[in-house]
Amino acid sequence: MFALIDVNSFYVSCEQVFQPDLKGKPTVVLSNNDGCVISRSEQAKAFIKMGAPWFEIESMVKANNIAVFSSNYTYYADMSMRVMEVLASLVPKLEVYSIDEAFCDLTGIDSLHDLTQFGCYLQQQIMQRCHLPVGVGIATTKTLAKLANFAAKQWKGAKGVVDLSQRDRQQKLMSLIAVDEVWGIGRKLANKLKLMNIKTALDLSQLPPSDARKFGSVVLERTVRELNGVSCLTLEQQQKAKKQIICSRSFGRKITEFEFVRQSICAHAERAAEKLRQQRQCCRFVRVAIQTSRFSSSDPAIYRYASKILSYPTQDSRDIIKAATEILLQIWQPGVRYSKSSVMLSDFSEPDLSQLSLFATEKPLANAYSLMQVIDTINQNQIGKIGFAGQGLINKKYPWVMKQEYLSPHWTTDINQIPIVKC
Repeated sequence: MFALIDVNSFYVSCEQVFQPDLKGKPTVVLSNNDGCVISRSEQAKAFIKMGAPWFEIESMVKANNIAVFSSNYTYYADMSMRVMEVLASLVPKLEVYSIDEAFCDLTGIDSLHDLTQFGCYLQQQIMQRCHLPVGVGIATTKTLAKLANFAAKQWKGAKGVVDLSQRDRQQKLMSLIAVDEVWGIGRKLANKLKLMNIKTALDLSQLPPSDARKFGSVVLERTVRELNGVSCLTLEQQQKAKKQIICSRSFGRKITEFEFVRQSICAHAERAAEKLRQQRQCCRFVRVAIQTSRFSSSDPAIYRYASKILSYPTQDSRDIIKAATEILLQIWQPGVRYSKSSVMLSDFSEPDLSQLSLFATEKPLANAYSLMQVIDTINQNQIGKIGFAGQGLINKKYPWVMKQEYLSPHWTTDINQIPIVKC
């Protein structure tokens, strides 16, 4: 038995934790660089589309006194960790699916508790300890739990908890939900299924599994089996290592100066190397790209990129920054108004299994692993911040630093920004 717990409008809900006067009011959170809307309160959903560009809705939002925030990912990550810790203390097994979602294994709990009551208990505990509202969907498979969670948020009468452990309840709900809402069914596949007169989740569940494999793939066959209560997806308690790491960001303004673009590349390379070490791998492939704005009508569309294969697998920030800077020199074209840069790492291997070339003249720097470990420890424990000089002394006025004009305080992660209560 599975439960899917999903925080309602996660980013907006996090902003309301320390600003409770915003509850019940239209509120939106913007993406990196204040580019577009990525989270909306229920009150804002009526007239602001998800993904709406900020420059198009800015005047309307200000005219209607709608609360707006820049994305505060450090704070959101901390709140996510608190939610997951609460869940981990209440259920036997937990799979953190995303920053605001987690699957729980409820095997055995159904013999001790009524599942709906247990779902309400989870909901109450997260509200009491984290002050965040969640929806809880319970079912015999992960795909059905996703549908149950969707129903918990759509049907207000459910009060945020839907138990789909019984087959008749599964079939009734599936008959009401469009096939587009089934987990793993993308827009293109949904359109193809509709041409076969498969319009609801129930229609899809009645497709013979062998036909599903012929029409789609083994993934579609697995989805059909899950809709019929056959559990094909287990709980994944170990997070899978990524096959590539990408760090990219739009600039605060269009940049023509090489030095500023180089600093942004250095910062992306440093962050990518940090992520690489977090998943305990080395890389041999580095790719750098710079581009102009695709929304600009005055600038030509330019996208320049190049890559480099390193002499040896590494997780040393210095190696990756050096390679990324060399690549930038190859692709740099003066006189262009760049709006975005990115660094991508791939071709991963485990540090203990990395094979060095017999004839390579370059070798790993001495004590690289120990040095990187010390830097990561200092940065992760927030004792201070160690960065590489190539990205300059980061100043919010730098044109490549992202815009965060509506950033809320780091309420839970910065001792200087802890809220003060006067009474």
